[in-house]
Amino acid sequence: MYFDCIAELIADRIGCEKEEVTAESRFSDLGIDSLDTVELLMELEDKTGVKVELTEKVETVGALVAFVEGIAKEQ
Repeated sequence: MYFDCIAELIADRIGCEKEEVTAESRFSDLGIDSLDTVELLMELEDKTGVKVELTEKVETVGALVAFVEGIAKEQ
């Protein structure tokens, strides 16, 4: 569930197809910087209702999905 939501947000932001975003995709390779990441997290919170405070560096889409899933279980 979270992967699809995150992939869609990324695809919208960078102008690609959602299917092009994989769990192994690195944010730096996608052209997403730290400001983009903050904006993506705010959009993700709006879409999912999960409050996300990024407390560790995540470099791939899969790492972000795992982080969000962990937070969602705690909330």
